[in-house]
Amino acid sequence: MYTSEPLSHFADEFLDFLHECSPTAASGDGVHAHDDRIEDLSRSGIEAEGRELGGFARRLDRISTRSLTAEEQLERRMLADHIRGRLFELEEIRPWERDPRHYAELLATSLASQTLFEYAPVEERARRVVSKLRQTPRLIEVAEANVQNPPGIFVKIGAETFDGVGTFIERDLPRAFRQLEDLHLLGDLADAATAATDAIRHYTSHLRDTVAPRSRASFRLGRERFEGRLRHQDGISLAAERLLAIAERELGVMQERFREVAGRVDAKAEPAEVWQRVKARHPAPGRLVHAVRDQLDDLVTFIERHALVTIPDGEPVIVARTPDCYRRTFASVRSPGPFEPKSLPSYYYVTDVEPSWSAGRAEEHLRDLNLATLWSVSVHETYPGHLLHFRHQRRIERRLRKSTLFAPVSFIEGWAHYCEQMMMDAGLGRDDDTLELGQIAEALMRLARMVVGIKLHTEDMSVEQGVRFFQTQAYLEEGSARREAERGTCDPAYVLCAVGRLMLLKLRADLQAREGSRFSLKSFHDRLLGQGSLPLWLHRTLLLGDTGDELLD
Repeated sequence: MYTSEPLSHFADEFLDFLHECSPTAASGDGVHAHDDRIEDLSRSGIEAEGRELGGFARRLDRISTRSLTAEEQLERRMLADHIRGRLFELEEIRPWERDPRHYAELLATSLASQTLFEYAPVEERARRVVSKLRQTPRLIEVAEANVQNPPGIFVKIGAETFDGVGTFIERDLPRAFRQLEDLHLLGDLADAATAATDAIRHYTSHLRDTVAPRSRASFRLGRERFEGRLRHQDGISLAAERLLAIAERELGVMQERFREVAGRVDAKAEPAEVWQRVKARHPAPGRLVHAVRDQLDDLVTFIERHALVTIPDGEPVIVARTPDCYRRTFASVRSPGPFEPKSLPSYYYVTDVEPSWSAGRAEEHLRDLNLATLWSVSVHETYPGHLLHFRHQRRIERRLRKSTLFAPVSFIEGWAHYCEQMMMDAGLGRDDDTLELGQIAEALMRLARMVVGIKLHTEDMSVEQGVRFFQTQAYLEEGSARREAERGTCDPAYVLCAVGRLMLLKLRADLQAREGSRFSLKSFHDRLLGQGSLPLWLHRTLLLGDTGDELLD
């Protein structure tokens, strides 16, 4: 039986529900009504969320498509896919039961969102942090109760991530609230921080001493769950074998491009030798932040001069060292949510070497962040990648398309990765072949992720085999190769960065073939970003009017 409920009414209520049950995601959206809470990840809380999602699914089914506009019919499908994706994650992937990192990253993001952005007076944000810290021991108890037999690699990564969260609480929180003058509140903050870090230390010891020795579970999702995750969360219905064939084909194409550009740099040397020399040119320890800060103005000028995409006005970007809780990433951008009422700066974090590292480890880290690669890293993270995307997101009026909660990884990461090649094709670094070599190296790494991620979860590739694949096929240093292979075990969605880039290149080519001389690169980019962070099948349907099934060649 159909109802007359407007789709917009359903979408608003569903988004309100998501914000209420996911306070951390709500804060990321710029909605602060739930900032004093941490998610309820207890089994009863998970079951309640599943029941609510099921109710929304049945309610959406009762909204007749005959009463909807053409765009609303597409949005209805998107909402249905999103609900199924959330249910699939809870019931089939079950990170709340398999992965301690799930709890560590949630806590890190929840706390960081209160410290990075000054959306409210410092006293108000400090009270909310105190509330979250007081809930941390309960979150740890839930993690200990839920995560009984995780894969051993999940234990290792989870404990390391919790170590970073503990250091963030001890070192970064006091710095963030150094302007706080309320002595009573400062005392509450210190007491709550101590209780939280004590709980974290207890849990990391429990993970390493008790859970790790008995861990026997496999990290592999298996073919069915791997394909289901891509289908439900990103609308990608291709079989794993087909995706792997595409990945291996594109990896071969990109390796040939690497050899060609390396030959332009030095025709007498082997490509690997050329790349080793290029990697040796890197900032000195402690100078990474300065190196990338100098790139941003040049990127903005280049984009405007070549009319590549509109750059909306926004607050300046603060470039800084990566906080401890995010140090498994080389670089990242943190931007205020699209619903944030105030204009706030974004943060571009770059991971520099630690004083405690050995000289060998520091040199290896910096070689993977060499001067040539850093240009593509900054393109990916800032202009015209993530940062510019977030600024466009703030301009969208329709609430459903404005929220980051519906943003699929294939579009978010695909756009940023697509921009790396697009900028080089437009002429960035035209007088320096090493910059293009750095961009190709980044593409090789993403394609290697695609191959390794698929093989880790649908075949029998081991982590050690993955490490060697990244070293031999994408020229990564051993430490970086190990981080990439380990990440693939617990983050299978990292295959989607390369997938999204390929989808966007096909969409652009198909649109250009249809529009001919009327096609404009800037118009394409502005239309794409102006539609919101939608699944790529929906972007394709809105721009081309087809069914959106032919996402890849």
